[in-house]
Amino acid sequence: MRQELLRPGAEELSYEIRAIVKKARQIEALGFPMTWENIGDPIQKHNRIPKWMKEIITDLLKQDRTYGYADSKGVLETREFLAELNNSHDGVQITPEDVLFFNGLGDAIAKLYQFLTPTARIIGPSPAYSTHSSAEAAHANTAPITYKLDPDNQWYPDVEDLYMKVRYNPSIVGILIINPDNPTGMVYPREVLENFVKIAEEFDLFLIIDEIYQNITYNGAKAIPLSTLIRERPAISLKGVSKEFPWPGARCGWMEFYNRNSSTEFAKLCQTLENAKMIEVCSTILPQLAIPRIMKHPLYAGYRKEANDQIGKRSRWMEEILGGIKGIRFNPTRGAFYNTIVFEEGVLNENQSLPLDNPEFKNLVENWVKDKSMKLDKRFVYYLLGSERICVVPISSFCSDLLGFRVTLLEENEQKFKDTFRRLGKAIEVYLKSER
Repeated sequence: MRQELLRPGAEELSYEIRAIVKKARQIEALGFPMTWENIGDPIQKHNRIPKWMKEIITDLLKQDRTYGYADSKGVLETREFLAELNNSHDGVQITPEDVLFFNGLGDAIAKLYQFLTPTARIIGPSPAYSTHSSAEAAHANTAPITYKLDPDNQWYPDVEDLYMKVRYNPSIVGILIINPDNPTGMVYPREVLENFVKIAEEFDLFLIIDEIYQNITYNGAKAIPLSTLIRERPAISLKGVSKEFPWPGARCGWMEFYNRNSSTEFAKLCQTLENAKMIEVCSTILPQLAIPRIMKHPLYAGYRKEANDQIGKRSRWMEEILGGIKGIRFNPTRGAFYNTIVFEEGVLNENQSLPLDNPEFKNLVENWVKDKSMKLDKRFVYYLLGSERICVVPISSFCSDLLGFRVTLLEENEQKFKDTFRRLGKAIEVYLKSER
C-alpha cells in the first residue's frame, strides 16, 4: 500500500477470550467434544431462562412499539426506572437524562475511550478485562497503563502501586474499577472503594466503574454501589443485562453519569457521548423495554438469589478441588462468575507437557508451542486443550505479568462441573511434574 493503514496502538486490540476458540475448534473438528471455560456465557452452560421472563419478552414482541426507534438516549420509562433504582441507594442522585443506552457494554466501552484525547489516560486493573485494556490502549496509541491486583491479598488492589503511578503520571485523568471483578471474581469492601475515591479527589480524576456484575454476589459478599461513596467526584457507571438476567445476546448496556456538572471537561465528555448516540439514532429497543418489567416482577429477586446461591455453591466446589494443589495460588471467589488461578513463580518452564495420546492432537499442540517467545501460561493452556479438551484463557492475555488462567463458575450440571475441575486439577499436577 502507498501508506500504512493502521495507526500506532491498533495491534493492542486483542481478545484472547475468543481468540483461543480458533485453536479449540481445530481439536473439536477432529471429532472430540470441547469443554468451554473461556467465556462468561451462562446460556452456553445450560442456564434456563424462566418461563415468566420469556412471557414478558413474548408479550413485548406482540406490541408494535417494540419494532420502532427509541429515544436516542434510550427508552424513557426504562431510564426513569434505572434512575430511581440508583437513587434508592441514597448516594449521588441522577435523573433519566443521566442514563445512556448502548448496544452492549462493549459498544459503551469503545465509545468512552474513543472520544478521549490520546494523551488522556485511564489507569485500569491488572489482570485486566480485555475489552477495557484494548480500547484504552488503542485510543492512546500505546500499551495500557495498569495498577496491580494482588493475588496474595484476595485480589485487592495494590493501593501504593496505584497511588504512585497516578502521582507521577500527569497524563492519567481517570481510574477504572471493575466491581465485582472480571477476571478474578473479587468483590471490593468499602475501605478499598474509599481509597479509589480519595486518590481521585487528591489528583482531580474522574472514576469509571464497571458494575455489570453488581447483583451477582454470593458467599456473604455484597457489592457496594460506587454512587454511594463518590461524594462530589464525577464518575461513570457501566451496567447491563447480559450477565444478570442473563441475556448476553440482547447486547444491551448503559452508562450512568454521576455529578456530570461538577467539571466542565467531564460535562463535555458526557455530552459528546450523548451526541455520538444521536448520530447512531438509538440502541436496540426490545431489551430496554423488558428491563423494568423483568426487574419489577415479583419472582425476580428470588430468581436472582437462587442463581447467586448456585454460583456460590460451585465456587466452594472449585475451592475443594483446586484449593490445595501445590504450585498454584487459589483465591475463593465472592462475585461475578470467574476465577483466576495463578501459578507460583518459577514453577513453569518450557520443557513441561501433558500426555497427547492422539497423534493429531500431538501434531497440533507441538506446532502451536514452537514459538519460543510464547508466555508459559499459554503453553499450559494449549497442552490442556490437547490433553483434556478443556478451553481456558491464559491470564497473561489479561494485560498481566502473572502466569495463570481464568475459568468460569457457570456449568450448572454438578457432575460435569466437578469432573471438569478434577480433570483440570490433575492436569495441573501432571504438568508441573513433567519434563519433556
